[in-house]
Amino acid sequence: MSSDTNPTVRRVIAQHPAKRDDIGDLVTRRPLPGPQLEQLDPFLFLNHHGPQTYPANNRGLPFGPHPHRGFETVTFILEGSLAHADSASHQSVIHAGGVQWMTAGSGIVHAEISPPEFLREGGPLEILQLWVNLPANLKMSEPRYVGLQQADIPAITLPGGSTLNLVAGEWQDRAGPIESLTGVFMSTLQLSAGAHERLPIAPGRQVFLYVVKGDVEVSGEPVQPHHLIEVDRDGDCLLIEASSDACLLFGHGDVIDEPLYSHGPFVMNTREEIVQAVDDYQNGKFGGLDA
Repeated sequence: MSSDTNPTVRRVIAQHPAKRDDIGDLVTRRPLPGPQLEQLDPFLFLNHHGPQTYPANNRGLPFGPHPHRGFETVTFILEGSLAHADSASHQSVIHAGGVQWMTAGSGIVHAEISPPEFLREGGPLEILQLWVNLPANLKMSEPRYVGLQQADIPAITLPGGSTLNLVAGEWQDRAGPIESLTGVFMSTLQLSAGAHERLPIAPGRQVFLYVVKGDVEVSGEPVQPHHLIEVDRDGDCLLIEASSDACLLFGHGDVIDEPLYSHGPFVMNTREEIVQAVDDYQNGKFGGLDA
């Protein structure tokens, strides 16, 4: 089915490839920001790490203590495991199928590293990290963190037999375990070859759709793995058809439509707020975290 036969179906307007930008020996691809797309308001950034297999006695992930302010990070552990610690005294180890949702808000220092077992034994690793912007009135929210294991995330069987792992927002009569500050819907989709699904989306919401793997069509148009699929904001659904087993990151949110000024790990509305964030961090106002 194509959008020509159903005027409520959203159209694909661009496909943005993820560019390789490895971090040491960590395979990394990044579709956002990219040459043709600075942000997909309210979505700011996506890193796709792996898939790769680490040997025994490896050095693990390189993301030691670092600060954030003004947005949220959502981290999907597709394979492997991830240890989190932050300056607000949150700690966890999340395994394959789990998700970490951290609101940096007014400022936090966190580390995302491999737990001792992974360092010792190695194994497969694949992780997605998405940055979601906060509007000006929420940028200085109190930092918070939720770590979810796979068993904490509702796995909903769709009419075409696919599985939607509901992280945040509502799907029919089900609610995800995360209550987003801004009403963001977030999920991963697992599709088998031959699956056809219709995904409802309220008109006007910005869709975030990234093809982690597999061959799929979106609203009748073939799309490629490791691409961010930009769709218009008209209509009330997407049509997904898989010709091979596939995995998608699927979310949507309200457009914030505010000035954006970012510098490294800080995302604010003005340059002056960035200067203040750097000063606050350097003066210890984000709290501390041992390396």
